[in-house]
Amino acid sequence: NLGYKPSYKGGYFPVSPTDTYHDLRGEMVYEMMKIGIKVEAHHHEVGTAGQAEIDMQFQDLLTMCDQFMWYKYIVKNIARRHGKTVTFMPKPIFDDNGSGMHTHLSLWKGGETLMAGDGYAGLSELGLCAIGGVLRHAPAILAFAAPTTNSYRRLVPGFEAPVNLVMSARNRSAAVRIPMYSARPKAKRLEFRCPDPTANGYLAWTAMLMAALDGIQNKIDPGEPLDRDIYEMTEDELAKYPHTPASLDEAIEALEKDHAFLTQ
Repeated sequence: NLGYKPSYKGGYFPVSPTDTYHDLRGEMVYEMMKIGIKVEAHHHEVGTAGQAEIDMQFQDLLTMCDQFMWYKYIVKNIARRHGKTVTFMPKPIFDDNGSGMHTHLSLWKGGETLMAGDGYAGLSELGLCAIGGVLRHAPAILAFAAPTTNSYRRLVPGFEAPVNLVMSARNRSAAVRIPMYSARPKAKRLEFRCPDPTANGYLAWTAMLMAALDGIQNKIDPGEPLDRDIYEMTEDELAKYPHTPASLDEAIEALEKDHAFLTQ
């Protein structure tokens, strides 16, 4: 009976009964909240086979790394309680959307954001330079943030995967997106879309932060944003933009060549 099965690429935000896992996710969220993890939202994702998203509220780096470990533990064990299995593989099903771990980063001082300004997408110069650092060092970061061979089956064109090492306020194929959900300055942040949930948060997110700080220290230009619809662009036009590594080997080679920013 396929009456309530999400259609191909049609799984984003359905309601019950199409979203048959709503109650299961609700139980996962409840258990997270019991140990102090603040959850902002949960919903079915684009993928057809029960792909889901559960968003934790932002925290400082170390707290978020700790919570990520609890997150995985709780999700897996609640699923098992109900005879289900959770996978954090980036690309468990060929020809369907993969599972990423889009990571949001904002920098604060004295309770005030340092990211908001009058630059592109409402960012400050500091925020833009932080993006510049993340983009410059992204291939090396992915040795930590996309650390499996399966990770690079996700990072391919055509599935909303962030394969272009550029920034954008609207393009989901960009490695760094600037969320525009709110005009509030305190909501200003960058979203690094390349990481996936096989990563060790302690390593991947620390590398990401170090890259952002290197961008600020050295005033690294993030380059022009890619706000065009990539499906309307020719192959020659797309070839002008740098891409994510095509394999784990390439990411490791990038890290071998570019790791000084991690030792500052």
